Amino acid sequence: MPSFHSVSDEESSPAAVARTRRVWSVWIYLLIGAVLVAAIGTWLIWFSTYLQRKVQEEDIRAACQRAMPETPERCFDTVVIQRGGVRR
Repeated sequence: MPSFHSVSDEESSPAAVARTRRVWSVWIYLLIGAVLVAAIGTWLIWFSTYLQRKVQEEDIRAACQRAMPETPERCFDTVVIQRGGVRR
C-alpha cells in the first residue's frame, strides 16, 4: 500500500485557496453586518421608547401645572402611581 496521498491540482492551486478565503470573508462581512443591524435596531427601539416616555411625562406635568399650580409635583406623583407608570 502506498504511503502517499495524491493531491489534485485543483485542491492545491492558489486560485482554490483564494476562492475559499473569499467565501469566508463574505460570511464574516455578513455576520458583522447582521450584528451591526441588530445593535442599531435595538438602540433605535430603546431611544424611541425613551422619547415617548419623556413626552408623556412632560404632558402629565403640564396638565398638573394647569390643574394644581400650587402642588404640581404631588399631582404628577399621584397620576403616575394611579396609572402604574408613565404611559397611555
